Amino acid sequence: MNGGHDPVAESDDLKSPFLPVVHNDEPFVRQTVGQHLRTIFTPKNCYIVLGPLLCTVVCLCARVGGEDTTTARNMLGVLVWIFAWWLTEAVPMPITSMSPLFLFPLFGIATADDVAVSYMDDVISLVLGSFILALAVEHYNIHRRLALNITLVFCVEPLNAPLLLLGICATTAFVSMWMHNVAAAVMMMPVATGILQRLPSSSSSEMVPPAVGKFCRAVVLGVIYSAAVGGMSTLTGTGVNLILVGMWKSYFPEADPISFSQWFFFGFPLALSIFVVLWGILCVLYCPRGAGEALSPYLHRSHLRRELEMLGPMVFAEKMVLAVFGGLVLLWMTRNITDDIPGWGLIFNGRAGDGTVSVMMATLLFIIPNKIKKGEKLMDWSKCKKLPWNIVLLLGAGFAIADGVRTSGLAEVLSKGLVFLETAPYWAIAPTVCLIAATITEFTSNNATTTLLVPLLIEIAKTMRIHPLLLMVPGAIGAQFAFLLPTGTPSNVVGFTTGHIEIKDMIKTGLPLKIAGTAFLSILMPTLGAYVFASKGGV
Repeated sequence: MNGGHDPVAESDDLKSPFLPVVHNDEPFVRQTVGQHLRTIFTPKNCYIVLGPLLCTVVCLCARVGGEDTTTARNMLGVLVWIFAWWLTEAVPMPITSMSPLFLFPLFGIATADDVAVSYMDDVISLVLGSFILALAVEHYNIHRRLALNITLVFCVEPLNAPLLLLGICATTAFVSMWMHNVAAAVMMMPVATGILQRLPSSSSSEMVPPAVGKFCRAVVLGVIYSAAVGGMSTLTGTGVNLILVGMWKSYFPEADPISFSQWFFFGFPLALSIFVVLWGILCVLYCPRGAGEALSPYLHRSHLRRELEMLGPMVFAEKMVLAVFGGLVLLWMTRNITDDIPGWGLIFNGRAGDGTVSVMMATLLFIIPNKIKKGEKLMDWSKCKKLPWNIVLLLGAGFAIADGVRTSGLAEVLSKGLVFLETAPYWAIAPTVCLIAATITEFTSNNATTTLLVPLLIEIAKTMRIHPLLLMVPGAIGAQFAFLLPTGTPSNVVGFTTGHIEIKDMIKTGLPLKIAGTAFLSILMPTLGAYVFASKGGV
């Protein structure tokens, strides 16, 4: 690591050399011009230059709208720069997410203070509080205890493979409702693969029944897709839902914000419908007749019960974390119930948001003792080092970009390219928007897809004189249908790296799931969605 040089000893000797001594028997190797160029012109360095280069080309050559569109053109150039870095990962994603903080002021799009506000609002507070609670759940192994208990319920005798699969998938979906879907997939995959480790693998000398290999694929696919589907049902389940809520608040500040309970009343029935189809697809493709008999020698209730006993009885700390978590969910659900039953938010005249209670309940974790060690609390800041700041910064960048696209006039200009949708009936537009988003999201992140697409849909909805949420929600939900490729979402990568599934398994399962999700969304949005979001004025 020191390039063949002697390290300088750390001493007080004044005669010690400041620079390393080069031995005469190690001749200096001079790099050629070609070698220098190869170290400079690496693919990653080229991708770094690509962002500013494309931005320059757009700002100098692109014609955006009519007169006085300099700000819109600059915004388009900055947008191209940011997305080029996001797609190529030339610069770490969290750093790229902070680039609006300097690009927007330099290009005259917004002031530094206006941009910074996007990186800390009630939605970001909601994320931070829920992430701290998720870390507490993970620290005390509550997720594992929950998974084993629920799986134990579904592991009946004689073994029923579809029922056991339902238990694993339902547990993952439930966990994903209350924390980010990627975190849920990361936490639940070891639990699922721990169950699969009891099954013989293809590398073992034992003859492996085909049903065993199929069940392994079903479990891994079930975990990654259940995490994605479960996350759709709540605001905290995925960053896309939070971006949608933030954009609604930004574009329509005088309208009532979308509350946790309102989204749940729409998102949960949608997620439940898609989940049932997911389970049916996995059962048809990967749980043939006789699967239970093939699995029963390796999977038994006693195995799960033994693992549960190894966790020991629930201690005070686990019970308190569950109590805080349950209290948070109750406060989320009751802040704003209906127009006739306004909820506890009325006491504070609407000043308290979902982020308010999220941070408040997370703060309790740093106050309540854990009764494990004297003076220790349920959580301390050292346990929060795993906070996913990359997701927080990505959300902030999404809100900043949405504000920039709106204030610069770029959204109005770009929406003219989708003018053909204005003459189509809504029943055709909703699935079209969903499919467009679902296609784009396979090749870029779902957060980036939402950030780019939703502002355009808002302008189209204004032109069509329909409620913006009737287009915003299909676009945002469609961006979460990244079911076909491993690179579509980090959850897919988590499952793909286990080695149990291949791309063809994802396509075979994900394609009908994507079609079913589009169909359910097209039906529920103009019916249930119109009822749930009917009180949203200001448009």
